[in-house]
Amino acid sequence: MKITDIEIKHYVIPLEPPFNAAWDPEPRKKFASTIVYIYTDEGHVGIGSGDLMLGFKGHENLFIGRDPFEIERHFQVLENIDLHYGRCWPVDLALWDLMGKATGKPVYKLLGGRSNKIDVYVSTGEMVAAETRAKQAVQFVEKGFKAMKIRFHHEDVNEDIKIVKAIRNAVGDKIEIMVDANQGWKMPWDTEVPWDLKKAYQVAKELEQLNVFWLEEPLPCHDFEGMAKLREMTGIRIAGGEMNRRMHDYREMNKHGSLDVYQSDVALTGGITGVKRVAEMVQGNGAWWSPHTWSNGIALMANLHLACAISDGPYVEYPFDPPTWTPERRDFVQANKIIAQDGAIVLSDKPGLGIELDEDALKKYEIDSVYLFGE
Repeated sequence: MKITDIEIKHYVIPLEPPFNAAWDPEPRKKFASTIVYIYTDEGHVGIGSGDLMLGFKGHENLFIGRDPFEIERHFQVLENIDLHYGRCWPVDLALWDLMGKATGKPVYKLLGGRSNKIDVYVSTGEMVAAETRAKQAVQFVEKGFKAMKIRFHHEDVNEDIKIVKAIRNAVGDKIEIMVDANQGWKMPWDTEVPWDLKKAYQVAKELEQLNVFWLEEPLPCHDFEGMAKLREMTGIRIAGGEMNRRMHDYREMNKHGSLDVYQSDVALTGGITGVKRVAEMVQGNGAWWSPHTWSNGIALMANLHLACAISDGPYVEYPFDPPTWTPERRDFVQANKIIAQDGAIVLSDKPGLGIELDEDALKKYEIDSVYLFGE
């Protein structure tokens, strides 16, 4: 089997009402999905998504005519492109989808096949009133979720802590609570100064008293030593690493003991091929790998396949914050939306990643060029 062509298409849906992401000062009025299609001479088509594929154009010839199963060679080429241009890891996802379709097996089985089921935590994205989030937590418990994550980003962090207290008062210990401080990285237009170690420590100590499950991205993503010090100063788990781009970063974090939970995302930082290495490395050192999954349903599915195969962590992120963030929005390019049942997701035995595209949606929402946040 040989690769005959690679095609990149872009799709955008309007968001009304807008989605007010806690990590972005600008309301999201549109949501984009970029899909990579890899065609072969045997009729199989691999599908990947997750990032914008900036910088890939002109490099198709590095893959055309090659066997999709040369995955280590393809990984090296993508890593070289990552250094010079953008994050083109959706190609890796499409290659794994191709390998699954060619062999008639789901990707998680190709990766080791530990399980086809994994618990997920509800990952909310907006900042809402404490009372609203507490009521929502009650609903999540009723739906069978065992964990949820909220975002911090008030000017006064005490306002954020009040939300955690409201959730605890509403549901007690019926649900685990994660907190995302969103201090690891910034949108291009966000010039707010991130937390320093002392502020992160003060917040961590407060959250420790509230039995918070983990504190995510309390410091900039390259402050490896600071995160290690914070781990030593508090008993709460420290999570991060979702946007770190190179294996060097993860080796350094692993060496310093920076994190309890590593969140490298297969769509953003290494593909399935690279993140599998990261997960095995950090889990061998006693940490968890629990991937970030906040892009679209195709990327979520790819992370789920790897997590079901190898993750020691108890949960995988499930973006869900109704009414502004739902499977209908997140998975708009898919006919088979990803719906958690009783706080878990069960993967099918469909070959590859098991993605079924919604052809009507693709026709309706296709655009000619990449859509950038802020446009």
